[in-house]
Amino acid sequence: MKDIKTVMKFTITDMVKRKSFIISTLIILLMIIVGFNIPNIINSFSDSEKEKIIIVDKDNIYENNLSLLNSMELDYEIIIDNLSEEDIKEKISNEEIDKGIIINKNNNDIEINYIVNNILIDEYIPEDLLNTLNSIYTNIQINKLGLNEYRDNLFPNFIVNMEQVEEEVNGNVLAMMLMSIVLFYAIYFCAYQVSSSITTEKTSKIIETLVTSTSPTNIVLGKTLGIGLVGLMQLILIILVSLITAKYSIDKELLSMIVDLSSITLSLGIITILYFILGYFVYALLYALTGSTVSKPEDIQSANTPVAIISVICFYLSYFTMVNPNSSLNLFASLFPFSSPFCMPFRVMMGIATLNELIISIILLVVTIFIIAKITINIYSKAILNYGTKLSLKEIINLIKN
Repeated sequence: MKDIKTVMKFTITDMVKRKSFIISTLIILLMIIVGFNIPNIINSFSDSEKEKIIIVDKDNIYENNLSLLNSMELDYEIIIDNLSEEDIKEKISNEEIDKGIIINKNNNDIEINYIVNNILIDEYIPEDLLNTLNSIYTNIQINKLGLNEYRDNLFPNFIVNMEQVEEEVNGNVLAMMLMSIVLFYAIYFCAYQVSSSITTEKTSKIIETLVTSTSPTNIVLGKTLGIGLVGLMQLILIILVSLITAKYSIDKELLSMIVDLSSITLSLGIITILYFILGYFVYALLYALTGSTVSKPEDIQSANTPVAIISVICFYLSYFTMVNPNSSLNLFASLFPFSSPFCMPFRVMMGIATLNELIISIILLVVTIFIIAKITINIYSKAILNYGTKLSLKEIINLIKN
Protein backbone atom coordinates (compact mmCIF):
# COMPACT_ATOMS: atom_id res chain seq x y z
CA MET A 1 0.00 0.00 0.00
CA LYS A 2 2.88 2.35 0.78
CA ASP A 3 4.38 1.77 -2.68
CA ILE A 4 1.03 2.52 -4.34
CA LYS A 5 0.85 5.83 -2.43
CA THR A 6 4.42 6.68 -3.49
CA VAL A 7 3.68 6.04 -7.19
CA MET A 8 0.37 7.88 -6.87
CA LYS A 9 2.03 10.93 -5.27
CA PHE A 10 4.72 11.00 -7.97
CA THR A 11 2.06 10.76 -10.71
CA ILE A 12 -0.09 13.54 -9.22
CA THR A 13 2.90 15.88 -8.88
CA ASP A 14 3.98 15.15 -12.46
CA MET A 15 0.46 15.76 -13.82
CA VAL A 16 -0.31 19.07 -12.11
CA LYS A 17 3.10 20.52 -13.06
CA ARG A 18 2.58 19.92 -16.77
CA LYS A 19 2.05 23.12 -18.76
CA SER A 20 -0.39 21.33 -21.07
CA PHE A 21 -2.60 20.37 -18.11
CA ILE A 22 -2.56 23.88 -16.61
CA ILE A 23 -3.22 25.63 -19.93
CA SER A 24 -6.00 23.22 -20.99
CA THR A 25 -7.73 23.60 -17.60
CA LEU A 26 -7.57 27.39 -17.78
CA ILE A 27 -8.91 27.36 -21.36
CA ILE A 28 -11.85 25.14 -20.34
CA LEU A 29 -12.73 27.38 -17.39
CA LEU A 30 -12.45 30.50 -19.57
CA MET A 31 -14.74 28.92 -22.20
CA ILE A 32 -17.30 28.13 -19.49
CA ILE A 33 -17.26 31.70 -18.14
CA VAL A 34 -17.49 33.25 -21.62
CA GLY A 35 -20.15 30.73 -22.72
CA PHE A 36 -22.48 31.52 -19.82
CA ASN A 37 -22.00 35.25 -20.42
CA ILE A 38 -22.79 35.15 -24.16
CA PRO A 39 -26.42 36.37 -23.59
CA ASN A 40 -25.09 39.31 -21.53
CA ILE A 41 -22.50 40.13 -24.22
CA ILE A 42 -25.17 40.04 -26.94
CA ASN A 43 -27.51 42.21 -24.85
CA SER A 44 -24.76 44.77 -24.23
CA PHE A 45 -24.27 45.14 -27.98
CA SER A 46 -27.96 45.07 -28.85
CA ASP A 47 -28.83 47.73 -26.26
CA SER A 48 -26.32 50.17 -27.73
CA GLU A 49 -27.23 49.42 -31.34
CA LYS A 50 -31.03 49.69 -31.40
CA GLU A 51 -32.41 50.50 -34.81
CA LYS A 52 -33.78 54.02 -35.19
CA ILE A 53 -37.15 54.08 -36.96
CA ILE A 54 -39.07 57.28 -37.79
CA ILE A 55 -42.87 56.89 -37.94
CA VAL A 56 -45.01 59.51 -39.64
CA ASP A 57 -48.78 59.38 -39.04
CA LYS A 58 -49.93 61.83 -41.73
CA ASP A 59 -53.67 61.59 -41.07
CA ASN A 60 -53.32 61.18 -37.29
CA ILE A 61 -54.95 57.77 -37.50
CA TYR A 62 -53.46 56.80 -34.16
CA GLU A 63 -54.63 60.03 -32.47
CA ASN A 64 -51.18 60.84 -31.00
CA ASN A 65 -50.88 57.42 -29.33
CA LEU A 66 -47.77 56.22 -31.21
CA SER A 67 -45.56 57.45 -28.37
CA LEU A 68 -46.69 54.27 -26.55
CA LEU A 69 -44.36 52.28 -28.80
CA ASN A 70 -41.28 53.36 -26.83
CA SER A 71 -42.79 51.96 -23.60
CA MET A 72 -43.42 48.49 -25.04
CA GLU A 73 -39.83 47.18 -24.81
CA LEU A 74 -39.43 46.74 -28.55
CA ASP A 75 -35.93 46.37 -29.99
CA TYR A 76 -36.21 49.70 -31.78
CA GLU A 77 -35.82 53.37 -30.99
CA ILE A 78 -39.06 54.92 -32.28
CA ILE A 79 -39.06 58.57 -33.39
CA ILE A 80 -42.44 60.20 -34.05
CA ASP A 81 -42.21 63.05 -36.59
CA ASN A 82 -43.96 64.75 -39.51
CA LEU A 83 -41.15 64.54 -42.07
CA SER A 84 -41.80 64.11 -45.77
CA GLU A 85 -40.82 60.98 -47.65
CA GLU A 86 -37.85 62.80 -49.23
CA ASP A 87 -36.59 63.97 -45.83
CA ILE A 88 -36.80 60.43 -44.44
CA LYS A 89 -34.85 59.04 -47.40
CA GLU A 90 -32.21 61.71 -46.93
CA LYS A 91 -31.83 60.85 -43.24
CA ILE A 92 -31.50 57.15 -44.10
CA SER A 93 -28.84 57.95 -46.72
CA ASN A 94 -26.95 60.06 -44.16
CA GLU A 95 -27.23 57.17 -41.66
CA GLU A 96 -29.07 59.39 -39.16
CA ILE A 97 -31.84 56.78 -38.95
CA ASP A 98 -32.18 53.18 -40.12
CA LYS A 99 -35.74 53.00 -41.45
CA GLY A 100 -38.90 55.02 -41.89
CA ILE A 101 -42.63 54.30 -41.80
CA ILE A 102 -45.30 56.56 -43.30
CA ILE A 103 -48.92 55.72 -42.39
CA ASN A 104 -51.84 56.93 -44.58
CA LYS A 105 -55.61 56.42 -44.58
CA ASN A 106 -56.81 55.02 -47.91
CA ASN A 107 -60.61 54.76 -47.73
CA ASN A 108 -61.22 51.95 -45.21
CA ASP A 109 -57.67 50.64 -45.51
CA ILE A 110 -54.53 51.71 -43.70
CA GLU A 111 -51.57 52.05 -46.02
CA ILE A 112 -48.05 51.68 -44.62
CA ASN A 113 -45.08 52.86 -46.66
CA TYR A 114 -41.94 51.15 -45.36
CA ILE A 115 -38.74 52.97 -46.37
CA VAL A 116 -35.39 51.16 -46.08
CA ASN A 117 -31.88 51.61 -47.40
CA ASN A 118 -31.79 48.27 -49.27
CA ILE A 119 -34.95 46.33 -50.05
CA LEU A 120 -32.98 43.07 -50.54
CA ILE A 121 -31.84 43.15 -46.91
CA ASP A 122 -35.02 44.55 -45.31
CA GLU A 123 -37.77 43.05 -47.41
CA TYR A 124 -40.67 43.29 -44.95
CA ILE A 125 -41.64 45.45 -41.99
CA PRO A 126 -40.73 43.68 -38.71
CA GLU A 127 -43.63 41.49 -37.60
CA ASP A 128 -43.49 42.50 -33.93
CA LEU A 129 -43.70 46.20 -34.85
CA LEU A 130 -46.56 45.58 -37.30
CA ASN A 131 -48.49 43.58 -34.67
CA THR A 132 -47.98 46.36 -32.12
CA LEU A 133 -49.26 49.01 -34.55
CA ASN A 134 -52.28 46.81 -35.26
CA SER A 135 -52.93 46.33 -31.54
CA ILE A 136 -52.75 50.08 -30.78
CA TYR A 137 -55.14 50.89 -33.64
CA THR A 138 -57.59 48.18 -32.54
CA ASN A 139 -57.64 49.51 -28.97
CA ILE A 140 -58.32 53.05 -30.22
CA GLN A 141 -61.30 51.88 -32.29
CA ILE A 142 -62.71 49.78 -29.41
CA ASN A 143 -62.56 52.80 -27.11
CA LYS A 144 -64.23 55.05 -29.70
CA LEU A 145 -67.05 52.54 -30.22
CA GLY A 146 -67.54 52.04 -26.47
CA LEU A 147 -66.88 48.29 -26.64
CA ASN A 148 -64.47 48.06 -23.70
CA GLU A 149 -66.81 45.76 -21.77
CA TYR A 150 -66.77 43.31 -24.70
CA ARG A 151 -62.99 43.35 -25.09
CA ASP A 152 -62.47 39.97 -23.35
CA ASN A 153 -65.03 38.32 -25.62
CA LEU A 154 -63.52 39.85 -28.75
CA PHE A 155 -59.91 39.03 -27.87
CA PRO A 156 -59.80 36.01 -25.55
CA ASN A 157 -56.50 34.69 -24.17
CA PHE A 158 -55.71 31.27 -25.63
CA ILE A 159 -54.20 29.02 -22.95
CA VAL A 160 -52.37 26.08 -24.53
CA ASN A 161 -51.61 22.99 -22.44
CA MET A 162 -49.42 20.15 -23.70
CA GLU A 163 -49.74 16.56 -22.53
CA GLN A 164 -47.85 13.42 -23.47
CA VAL A 165 -48.99 9.82 -23.63
CA GLU A 166 -45.75 8.37 -22.28
CA GLU A 167 -44.99 8.49 -18.57
CA GLU A 168 -43.67 11.92 -17.57
CA VAL A 169 -39.94 12.10 -16.98
CA ASN A 170 -38.33 14.36 -14.38
CA GLY A 171 -35.12 16.27 -15.02
CA ASN A 172 -33.76 18.34 -17.82
CA VAL A 173 -32.49 16.81 -21.07
CA LEU A 174 -30.20 19.73 -21.93
CA ALA A 175 -28.53 19.64 -18.51
CA MET A 176 -28.09 15.87 -18.78
CA MET A 177 -26.50 16.08 -22.21
CA LEU A 178 -24.07 18.78 -21.06
CA MET A 179 -23.12 16.70 -18.03
CA SER A 180 -22.67 13.68 -20.29
CA ILE A 181 -20.18 15.63 -22.42
CA VAL A 182 -18.26 16.80 -19.33
CA LEU A 183 -18.13 13.24 -17.94
CA PHE A 184 -16.95 11.85 -21.27
CA TYR A 185 -14.21 14.47 -21.51
CA ALA A 186 -13.05 13.79 -17.94
CA ILE A 187 -13.07 10.01 -18.25
CA TYR A 188 -11.66 9.78 -21.76
CA PHE A 189 -8.82 12.29 -21.50
CA CYS A 190 -7.77 11.31 -17.97
CA ALA A 191 -7.74 7.65 -18.93
CA TYR A 192 -5.71 8.48 -22.03
CA GLN A 193 -3.04 10.06 -19.80
CA VAL A 194 -2.42 6.65 -18.19
CA SER A 195 -1.41 5.16 -21.54
CA SER A 196 0.74 8.16 -22.39
CA SER A 197 2.44 8.15 -18.98
CA ILE A 198 3.33 4.45 -19.14
CA THR A 199 4.77 4.69 -22.66
CA THR A 200 6.74 7.87 -21.87
CA GLU A 201 8.36 6.27 -18.82
CA LYS A 202 9.30 3.22 -20.84
CA THR A 203 10.97 5.49 -23.39
CA SER A 204 12.85 7.50 -20.77
CA LYS A 205 13.91 4.30 -18.95
CA ILE A 206 12.31 5.57 -15.70
CA ILE A 207 10.37 2.33 -15.64
CA GLU A 208 13.56 0.38 -14.90
CA THR A 209 13.99 2.32 -11.65
CA LEU A 210 10.33 1.82 -10.73
CA VAL A 211 10.45 -1.93 -11.40
CA THR A 212 13.43 -2.38 -9.10
CA SER A 213 11.64 -0.40 -6.35
CA THR A 214 8.14 -1.87 -6.46
CA SER A 215 5.95 -4.42 -8.27
CA PRO A 216 4.20 -3.86 -11.62
CA THR A 217 0.84 -4.12 -9.82
CA ASN A 218 1.70 -1.16 -7.60
CA ILE A 219 2.87 0.84 -10.62
CA VAL A 220 -0.35 0.26 -12.58
CA LEU A 221 -2.64 0.94 -9.62
CA GLY A 222 -0.60 3.92 -8.38
CA LYS A 223 -0.58 5.60 -11.79
CA THR A 224 -4.27 4.90 -12.36
CA LEU A 225 -5.25 6.28 -8.94
CA GLY A 226 -2.97 9.34 -9.25
CA ILE A 227 -4.23 10.45 -12.65
CA GLY A 228 -7.79 9.62 -11.58
CA LEU A 229 -7.58 11.92 -8.54
CA VAL A 230 -6.25 14.76 -10.68
CA GLY A 231 -9.08 14.18 -13.16
CA LEU A 232 -11.67 14.11 -10.37
CA MET A 233 -10.39 17.40 -8.95
CA GLN A 234 -10.49 18.92 -12.43
CA LEU A 235 -14.07 17.67 -12.94
CA ILE A 236 -15.22 19.10 -9.59
CA LEU A 237 -13.52 22.43 -10.43
CA ILE A 238 -15.29 22.57 -13.82
CA ILE A 239 -18.69 21.82 -12.24
CA LEU A 240 -18.20 24.39 -9.44
CA VAL A 241 -17.12 27.13 -11.87
CA SER A 242 -20.09 26.26 -14.13
CA LEU A 243 -22.60 26.47 -11.26
CA ILE A 244 -21.17 29.71 -9.85
CA THR A 245 -20.94 31.36 -13.28
CA ALA A 246 -24.48 30.26 -14.19
CA LYS A 247 -25.82 31.62 -10.89
CA TYR A 248 -24.33 35.08 -11.34
CA SER A 249 -24.43 35.40 -15.14
CA ILE A 250 -27.85 34.04 -16.14
CA ASP A 251 -31.19 35.47 -15.11
CA LYS A 252 -32.92 33.22 -12.55
CA GLU A 253 -36.06 32.79 -14.64
CA LEU A 254 -34.04 31.92 -17.74
CA LEU A 255 -31.86 29.53 -15.71
CA SER A 256 -34.94 27.73 -14.39
CA MET A 257 -36.14 27.28 -17.99
CA ILE A 258 -32.78 25.79 -19.06
CA VAL A 259 -32.01 23.61 -16.03
CA ASP A 260 -34.41 21.97 -13.59
CA LEU A 261 -32.49 22.74 -10.39
CA SER A 262 -34.87 20.62 -8.29
CA SER A 263 -33.50 17.49 -9.98
CA ILE A 264 -29.90 18.28 -8.93
CA THR A 265 -29.51 16.77 -5.46
CA LEU A 266 -26.69 15.62 -3.17
CA SER A 267 -27.46 11.96 -3.90
CA LEU A 268 -27.21 12.65 -7.65
CA GLY A 269 -23.81 14.32 -7.08
CA ILE A 270 -22.55 11.28 -5.13
CA ILE A 271 -23.80 8.86 -7.81
CA THR A 272 -22.22 10.97 -10.58
CA ILE A 273 -18.85 10.99 -8.79
CA LEU A 274 -19.12 7.23 -8.14
CA TYR A 275 -19.77 6.52 -11.83
CA PHE A 276 -16.96 8.85 -12.82
CA ILE A 277 -14.55 6.85 -10.62
CA LEU A 278 -15.78 3.46 -11.87
CA GLY A 279 -15.94 4.56 -15.51
CA TYR A 280 -12.50 6.10 -15.26
CA PHE A 281 -11.02 2.84 -13.90
CA VAL A 282 -12.56 0.85 -16.77
CA TYR A 283 -11.03 3.05 -19.47
CA ALA A 284 -7.81 3.88 -17.57
CA LEU A 285 -6.96 0.20 -17.17
CA LEU A 286 -7.75 -0.42 -20.85
CA TYR A 287 -5.39 2.42 -21.80
CA ALA A 288 -2.77 1.07 -19.40
CA LEU A 289 -3.08 -2.22 -21.27
CA THR A 290 -2.55 -0.58 -24.67
CA GLY A 291 0.25 1.63 -23.30
CA SER A 292 2.19 -1.37 -22.03
CA THR A 293 2.20 -2.99 -25.48
CA VAL A 294 4.17 -0.17 -27.15
CA SER A 295 7.61 1.28 -26.47
CA LYS A 296 7.54 4.41 -28.66
CA PRO A 297 5.37 7.50 -28.08
CA GLU A 298 4.52 7.68 -31.78
CA ASP A 299 2.83 4.25 -31.52
CA ILE A 300 0.44 5.32 -28.73
CA GLN A 301 -2.23 6.69 -31.06
CA SER A 302 -2.54 3.53 -33.14
CA ALA A 303 -2.47 1.29 -30.05
CA ASN A 304 -5.20 3.32 -28.37
CA THR A 305 -7.49 3.40 -31.42
CA PRO A 306 -9.58 0.31 -30.46
CA VAL A 307 -10.25 1.71 -26.96
CA ALA A 308 -11.04 5.16 -28.39
CA ILE A 309 -13.57 3.63 -30.80
CA ILE A 310 -15.25 1.71 -27.95
CA SER A 311 -15.47 4.84 -25.76
CA VAL A 312 -16.90 7.03 -28.55
CA ILE A 313 -19.50 4.40 -29.56
CA CYS A 314 -20.60 3.91 -25.95
CA PHE A 315 -20.76 7.67 -25.35
CA TYR A 316 -23.01 8.23 -28.37
CA LEU A 317 -25.08 5.18 -27.41
CA SER A 318 -25.91 6.76 -24.06
CA TYR A 319 -26.08 10.30 -25.46
CA PHE A 320 -28.71 9.60 -28.11
CA THR A 321 -30.80 7.25 -25.98
CA MET A 322 -31.46 10.19 -23.63
CA VAL A 323 -33.94 11.48 -26.20
CA ASN A 324 -36.08 8.42 -25.39
CA PRO A 325 -35.09 7.54 -21.80
CA ASN A 326 -37.87 4.98 -21.36
CA SER A 327 -36.61 2.83 -24.23
CA SER A 328 -35.02 -0.60 -23.71
CA LEU A 329 -31.91 0.66 -25.53
CA ASN A 330 -31.45 3.35 -22.88
CA LEU A 331 -31.80 0.69 -20.17
CA PHE A 332 -29.16 -1.42 -21.93
CA ALA A 333 -26.83 1.60 -22.17
CA SER A 334 -27.22 2.21 -18.42
CA LEU A 335 -26.27 -1.41 -17.60
CA PHE A 336 -23.54 -2.02 -20.19
CA PRO A 337 -20.25 -1.38 -18.30
CA PHE A 338 -18.63 0.74 -21.03
CA SER A 339 -21.61 3.11 -21.47
CA SER A 340 -23.21 3.08 -18.01
CA PRO A 341 -20.89 5.80 -16.59
CA PHE A 342 -22.36 8.22 -19.16
CA CYS A 343 -25.98 7.04 -18.95
CA MET A 344 -26.95 5.76 -15.48
CA PRO A 345 -26.46 9.07 -13.57
CA PHE A 346 -28.97 10.66 -15.90
CA ARG A 347 -31.55 7.90 -15.46
CA VAL A 348 -31.19 8.64 -11.75
CA MET A 349 -31.56 12.37 -12.43
CA MET A 350 -34.74 11.73 -14.42
CA GLY A 351 -36.15 9.53 -11.65
CA ILE A 352 -36.69 6.43 -13.82
CA ALA A 353 -33.78 4.26 -12.56
CA THR A 354 -34.81 1.58 -10.06
CA LEU A 355 -32.64 0.49 -7.14
CA ASN A 356 -32.14 -2.95 -8.73
CA GLU A 357 -30.93 -1.38 -11.99
CA LEU A 358 -28.50 0.81 -10.06
CA ILE A 359 -27.09 -2.13 -8.07
CA ILE A 360 -26.77 -4.37 -11.16
CA SER A 361 -25.03 -1.57 -13.09
CA ILE A 362 -22.49 -0.98 -10.29
CA ILE A 363 -21.82 -4.72 -9.87
CA LEU A 364 -21.21 -5.12 -13.62
CA LEU A 365 -18.82 -2.17 -13.57
CA VAL A 366 -16.86 -3.51 -10.57
CA VAL A 367 -16.60 -7.01 -12.09
CA THR A 368 -15.44 -5.51 -15.40
CA ILE A 369 -12.80 -3.45 -13.58
CA PHE A 370 -11.40 -6.54 -11.80
CA ILE A 371 -11.25 -8.55 -15.04
CA ILE A 372 -9.53 -5.76 -17.00
CA ALA A 373 -7.19 -5.02 -14.08
CA LYS A 374 -6.09 -8.67 -13.88
CA ILE A 375 -5.41 -8.83 -17.63
CA THR A 376 -3.69 -5.42 -17.69
CA ILE A 377 -1.38 -6.16 -14.75
CA ASN A 378 -0.57 -9.56 -16.26
CA ILE A 379 0.41 -8.12 -19.64
CA TYR A 380 2.12 -5.08 -18.07
CA SER A 381 4.29 -7.38 -15.95
CA LYS A 382 5.38 -9.37 -19.02
CA ALA A 383 5.80 -6.44 -21.43
CA ILE A 384 7.12 -3.80 -19.03
CA LEU A 385 10.71 -4.02 -20.26
CA ASN A 386 9.83 -4.51 -23.93
CA TYR A 387 11.76 -1.86 -25.88
CA GLY A 388 11.27 -3.46 -29.27
CA THR A 389 8.33 -3.17 -31.64
CA LYS A 390 4.71 -2.94 -30.61
CA LEU A 391 3.34 -6.25 -29.37
CA SER A 392 0.96 -7.91 -31.81
CA LEU A 393 -2.48 -9.20 -30.82
CA LYS A 394 -1.21 -12.78 -31.07
CA GLU A 395 1.67 -12.02 -28.71
CA ILE A 396 -0.70 -10.33 -26.25
CA ILE A 397 -3.01 -13.41 -26.26
CA ASN A 398 0.01 -15.68 -25.68
CA LEU A 399 1.09 -13.51 -22.71
CA ILE A 400 -2.39 -13.87 -21.18
CA LYS A 401 -2.30 -17.66 -21.67
CA ASN A 402 1.15 -18.01 -20.16
